[in-house]
Amino acid sequence: MDTSQLLKGVLDLAVLAVLERADGYGYEVVRALRGAGLTEVGDASVYGTLRRLYGAGLLTSYVVPSEEGPHRKYYAINEPGRERLRETTERWRGFATTMNGLVGA
Repeated sequence: MDTSQLLKGVLDLAVLAVLERADGYGYEVVRALRGAGLTEVGDASVYGTLRRLYGAGLLTSYVVPSEEGPHRKYYAINEPGRERLRETTERWRGFATTMNGLVGA
């Protein structure tokens, strides 16, 4: 099975879950996802997801100066984002339960 196809369906959930733990800038979110085991996640996919979630009003952003290069744009989950995270988590758990039943886990 192509993992990249699975990632497309759950990337919003994964990014919101990472940002619920702590605010982060784009590459920091990428590292957190890869560190959690989503090693095939692409930088561009995560950056696009952050922009889309921000545009949908599920994230806020702020800029922090960096001594190591350009300023970093941090993203933070807001209340609508937390609500989306709760809803999506419920759906994910139901789906995972169904799939586990189907594959005999």
